[in-house]
Amino acid sequence: MKTTLNIRSCHYFVASQGHGHTLLLLHGFTGSSPSWQGVIPTLSRCFRVVTVDLLGHGRTDSPPDPARYQMAEAAADLIAILDKLDAAQVDLLGYSMGGRLALYTAVHHPRRINRLILESASPGLATEQERRERRQRDNAMADRIERDGIESFVNFWETLPLWDSQKQLDTAVRQKLRQQRRQNNPAGLANSLRGTGTGAQPSLWAELSNLPMPVLLLVGEQDKKFTAINRQMAAQIPAVQLKIVPGAGHTIHLERPSAFSQLILREDWFNLRD
Repeated sequence: MKTTLNIRSCHYFVASQGHGHTLLLLHGFTGSSPSWQGVIPTLSRCFRVVTVDLLGHGRTDSPPDPARYQMAEAAADLIAILDKLDAAQVDLLGYSMGGRLALYTAVHHPRRINRLILESASPGLATEQERRERRQRDNAMADRIERDGIESFVNFWETLPLWDSQKQLDTAVRQKLRQQRRQNNPAGLANSLRGTGTGAQPSLWAELSNLPMPVLLLVGEQDKKFTAINRQMAAQIPAVQLKIVPGAGHTIHLERPSAFSQLILREDWFNLRD
C-alpha cells in the first residue's frame, strides 16, 4: 500500500507492506521511504512494515515555516498517522535523525510505543552551549543548501567522514542512495535542519531512565562516536540491549541489511520488562 495522508494540514507519503503487528520505520536526514528497501522484504514477513517520508523529505510536503518541523510537531504528526492507520500501539524504529524523533515520540507518547529500536541515534546534546553552537552550524548548512542547491549539497554531504563506511557498498547501491538524496526538496532539507536538527532538539538524556518500553540500541562498530554515545545511553535505560554490529558504520541497515534485520527479529529482547 502506498498513499498520501492529510496530517495536520500537511500531506505525508506513507507506504506499508506485510501483515501483523505494525513496525514504523523513520529514515534519517536526506533519506526517504526507499532508504529501507534492503530490509523491508525480511521485516515484512513478521510485521506490517510502515514507512513514512518525514517533513521536507521524499514525497511529503515541505512547509515554509521551520517551526512546523520541530520535534513536538513531528511527533504529533506521527501519532496522527498512527490514528489514521488504526495502529493503537507500534514498534518504532528510527535511524539517525529518525532515531532522535523516535526517542522523542517514545518519551512523550509512551503508551503508543510497544518497543523502541534506535539505530545510530542519540538523545541530543546535553548542554545549552552545545546546542547553541550546533544550531549555528545547522543554520549555516541550511543557508548553504538554499543558496547552492541540492546537487552541490549532496556532493558536499557525501564527503563527510560519517559516510566513509559506505565506500564498501556496491557502486549500484551508492548510486541509488545518491539519487534518493538528490530527489529531496532543498527548501525542505534546509527547514528540516532548522527545525529538527541536533541543535534544535531538546536534550532527552534526563528522560532515558523513565522509558517504560524495551529498547534496542543498534550501532556499527566503525561508528566510534555513536558507539560511545550509545554505551552511555544503555547505562541509563532500564530495559535495554545494545548491539554493536561488526563491519558496519553509521548506516547499518544499508551496509549490513541481513544482520540488521535478524537483530530486530530476535526474540530475546522482546521481554526485557520481565
